[in-house]
Amino acid sequence: MRAPAPRGPLSDHLLAGLRSGIIEPELPSHAENAVLTSTDLALDEDVQIALTVLYELHHQGIDGVDERMEWHPVLLATRAVLDAAYEAHLREVVTVPDDLDPGTTPDQVARALFDLTGRDSGPSLAGYVAKKATDEQLHELLQHRSVYQLKEADPHTWAIPRLLGAPKAALVEIQADEYGGGRPERMHAALFARTMRGLGLDDTYGHYVDRVPAVTLASVNMMSMFGLHRRLRGAIVGHLAAFEMTSSRPNRLYGDGFRRHGYDADVTWYFDEHVEADAVHEQIAGRDLAGGLVAQHPQLRDEVLFGAAACLHADARVGAHLIERWSAGESSLLPAGR
Repeated sequence: MRAPAPRGPLSDHLLAGLRSGIIEPELPSHAENAVLTSTDLALDEDVQIALTVLYELHHQGIDGVDERMEWHPVLLATRAVLDAAYEAHLREVVTVPDDLDPGTTPDQVARALFDLTGRDSGPSLAGYVAKKATDEQLHELLQHRSVYQLKEADPHTWAIPRLLGAPKAALVEIQADEYGGGRPERMHAALFARTMRGLGLDDTYGHYVDRVPAVTLASVNMMSMFGLHRRLRGAIVGHLAAFEMTSSRPNRLYGDGFRRHGYDADVTWYFDEHVEADAVHEQIAGRDLAGGLVAQHPQLRDEVLFGAAACLHADARVGAHLIERWSAGESSLLPAGR
């Protein structure tokens, strides 16, 4: 990925060090200062772009940066500061209802997850796109989504070696579909890139990171954080379950929004594929993956539910940001070349 522009003192120091190959030993202290002065880590541009860069070292890397930087001890220490703060923030603001099914069998866990994901009563971004979004707003939506969708499934895949038996098999089954069943052109990331090209957008990996605000970066960074920590395997599994359970109907509405503006099946293929695929995935993710993991490790039940609730929380914040800006006649993106 092309190195993004810094958004504050922390990311300035980080990116300067990555460009020069000389990492300041004081970088973790800069991270601590950034955390202490932040009023909301999920909306903090400096913190979230720094996390994006640090996590990207474990994904596709940053152009011009020595690949050995992935395991540089000072960078890992810096990320540890930000990880701890961001996780603490999420545990403070994410609420898991206390009236969900308390059981730990696969059926009970799936029932609790379907109950949780079915309670969302906030404004629907998918509904807005289906009925109100302008063509310009559709272009913005794809730019927001490109930060994750061009690497779709990768953060969840980190959970595979952390699982055993039935939950591992269930996750592999889901991920095999996400990666196109062995056909590169059918990978969901490739289908999303096709949609971007259909709207004249650049489908280069990470191209729009500089235009995307912290609230969107935070939702993607949360996935990377959950996936990279073995102790958070319950959270990444719960996140994926909620992600799949809240995908089929919204993607139908997203497709309707693009069709409303005259885009053809080639453009809507990505959304239409998810309507069918995720109707199956939600059952596998709820019972076989999440339920199977909790059946093996009952102590992870609360972590699974936390991960699911965190998914809903982060998606709601992104959706609220887009609807608020669009309803006010404003762009949801950061200014170009700021």
